[in-house]
Amino acid sequence: MTEKRPAYVIAEVEITDPAAFQDYVAQAVPTLAPYGGRIVANSPPEAKEGAPSAGNIVIAQFDSMDDARAWYHSAAYGPAIKMRQRAANTRLFLVEGLG
Repeated sequence: MTEKRPAYVIAEVEITDPAAFQDYVAQAVPTLAPYGGRIVANSPPEAKEGAPSAGNIVIAQFDSMDDARAWYHSAAYGPAIKMRQRAANTRLFLVEGLG
């Protein structure tokens, strides 16, 4: 049996429109739960090597990469993506964790 590995959505978020970003958060956060997702970090990173982050690092944890992908491509989260893109400059990654 294959071991189920956690997955993480990791985003660097530089907010450009704080009011619009709050609307995004209000819409986006409730979409996580049906896919087993939860926010596990949200803060400015302490850079030790390389260029400093342009904003906060946000990490959401899911039970599997399939769950993370399903959430990102869900009908519930889709409209929120456009809201986030208008309210912030973001780099977003899905990363599979270790078992």
